[in-house]
Amino acid sequence: MAKTYPMSATKRDRAGKGAARALRREKQTPAVIYGDNKEPVTITIPTKEANLEYNKAHMFTSICEMDVEGTTMKVLARDVQLHPVTDNVQHVDFLRVTDKTKITVAVTVNYINQEEAKFVAEKGVFNVNRYEVDINCKATAIPDEIVVDVKDFDIGDSIKISDAQMPEGAKPTIDDRDFTLATISAPRLIIEDEPEEGEEGAEGEDGEKAEGAEGEKAEGDAPAEEKKD
Repeated sequence: MAKTYPMSATKRDRAGKGAARALRREKQTPAVIYGDNKEPVTITIPTKEANLEYNKAHMFTSICEMDVEGTTMKVLARDVQLHPVTDNVQHVDFLRVTDKTKITVAVTVNYINQEEAKFVAEKGVFNVNRYEVDINCKATAIPDEIVVDVKDFDIGDSIKISDAQMPEGAKPTIDDRDFTLATISAPRLIIEDEPEEGEEGAEGEDGEKAEGAEGEKAEGDAPAEEKKD
C-alpha cells in the first residue's frame, strides 16, 4: 500500500498567466486534477504545503488525499513546475487514481548487507549502475523501495534485476533483458614509479667526469706558473 498524505484545496475559475501570478502573490499555488475519464478540475493549494510536501521527495510515489471543498479524492502528483531561481512549486498536475489505476514510477534501489558481503573482506569495489528502477505497478500500491541483498556476491559478479526482491504486483518497465544493477570489481593497485638504474649511473659517471676534468685542469695550470717565474 502506498503512503498517503492529506492536503486541502479550493476550486478556481480563473485561468491564464495573469491569474496564476495573482494567486502566487496570495501564497496560493495553481494546480489541476485530471484522469479517471472525468473532467479536469482546476484548483489552488497552499504554497507552503505544496513546497513542504515536494521537499519531502515523496509526492510522485505517495497518494494525496485531496480535500476539495469537502469532497475527498485520491490523487498522485505526476508533474511539478518549479521557479527557476527559488525552486518554489509553481504548478502541480495531479492524477486521479483508483485501485485499478496502473502507472510507471521510478523507485529507489536499496542494496542491503554490504558490510557482510564476501567482496568486502577482499577489498572489492562495489559499482552501482542503477540507483533507481522504473517499474509498472498499481498507483495505490507503489513500493517504497526495491531491495537487493548483496551478502553472497563476490569479486567479478554482476547483480541483475532478477536478483532483486520485486514487490508484489510490480514489474520493471524493461522486460526484454535481465539488466545489470551493479558490479563488483577487483581492488585497484597503486604502483609507485621507481627510478631506472641507468639514470642514477649516468649521474655518477657525469660527476666523476666533471671532477676528473677539473683535476686535469688544475694539474695543467702548475707548469704554467713555474714557467712565468
